[in-house]
Amino acid sequence: MWVANDVVRPCKLHFAKQVTATLTHYGSAQAPSHSRSLRLRNSGNSLGSTDSVRSRVAFTRPAKLADTWPEYQGINNWEGLLDPLDDDLRSEILRYGEFVEAAYRGFDFDTASPGYATCLYSRNSMLTQCGLGNSGYKLTRNLRATCGVQLPRWIERAPSWVSTRSSWIGYVAVCNNKQEIARLGRRDVVIAYRGTATSLEWLENLRAMLTCLGDHAHVGLETTDPMVESGFLSMYTSHTTTYPSLRDTVRDEITRILQSYSDKPLSVTIVGHSLGAALATLTAYDITTTFDHAPLVTVISFGGPRVGNRSFRCQLDKSGTKILRIVNSDDLITKVPGFVIDNNDSADGTIVKMAGLPSWLQKRVEDTRWLYADVGRELRLSSRESPYVCKGNVATCHDLKTYLHLVNGFVSSTCPFRATAKRVIGKMQQEEKEVVLR
Repeated sequence: MWVANDVVRPCKLHFAKQVTATLTHYGSAQAPSHSRSLRLRNSGNSLGSTDSVRSRVAFTRPAKLADTWPEYQGINNWEGLLDPLDDDLRSEILRYGEFVEAAYRGFDFDTASPGYATCLYSRNSMLTQCGLGNSGYKLTRNLRATCGVQLPRWIERAPSWVSTRSSWIGYVAVCNNKQEIARLGRRDVVIAYRGTATSLEWLENLRAMLTCLGDHAHVGLETTDPMVESGFLSMYTSHTTTYPSLRDTVRDEITRILQSYSDKPLSVTIVGHSLGAALATLTAYDITTTFDHAPLVTVISFGGPRVGNRSFRCQLDKSGTKILRIVNSDDLITKVPGFVIDNNDSADGTIVKMAGLPSWLQKRVEDTRWLYADVGRELRLSSRESPYVCKGNVATCHDLKTYLHLVNGFVSSTCPFRATAKRVIGKMQQEEKEVVLR
């Protein structure tokens, strides 16, 4: 730990003479074979390309959480655990980040492949193939999302991958290892989502105007009703004649899990990056508002965009959903869509007047349906504080591996990056040497 007698120890940063790291451009339609490689030097030179191997963030399993797991799942909104960042919470965040990485590794990015936009592996082998064979979890359900955006007729002349509507977006995994259940103090259910990968998913991202949630849709809609981004809601609720909606699939699987494991402590942890972070928030809201006596539902989001308005945030708070938003202040995706005027309004659903704005102007702004509100508790990081990714471009700042690297190195707001975080980069160096020697 970095805290003794309530005093944060000073950080000492040690720069390697030369470090090579690979940061895959997650959240884009690029295939894994087109990874972005960064050559990082202590001289502060610009980032350049080099051949390197993909690597996973190294982390140490935390101590047994059996007696304190609700705190680490956010029952008290992570009070006292974020600044400075508790080491056990850090390890849990990195562990859950691995589940999101698996959702990327398992996706077929090859547009020339017959299996484009599906999962590369069978349900029984997927976690093993993606590096989570020893996680103690078993994949129980694959998840698909469908884009509902209307396409022009000329799109029929384009390659078929351009108009792919339904794609593999993630999975549900249940902890079934007795030792891991004992360590965690409960049976944990993970729902993991990848980020944007297909052309139509990009189009859905651009449908940024707020729309009312289905349960509240009615004539004479008021801006005080809970609303969310149109494209995200479309992906969560749309279906085809072949595939049910993501919402219906999640509900079916959660129903089955609750019936199977109702006699033991249970938690649902929903993790996602970029678009997946937005879908994770919608999924959490759906579970907590659909199921009576739902277990503790926690969202851990990496680089997520804004999802809904203030009323939506109030509904999330009332439902008991716990959300930890991990934000890189240099990541543009976390600053869109729409805009936020006042992010400190009441959680009881009452309207709070925006500072400095007359009421008539506030109403006009709300009527545009571009007024969003951030949700949950925020863990704010910064690429600029890391000597290894401080010169990264827009894509690097949004990369999932950048987020895991920053979490691994963050200490506190007064000591944003710790020297021991270089172990992540050191692991990358070692793996590269092993490849060269082969």
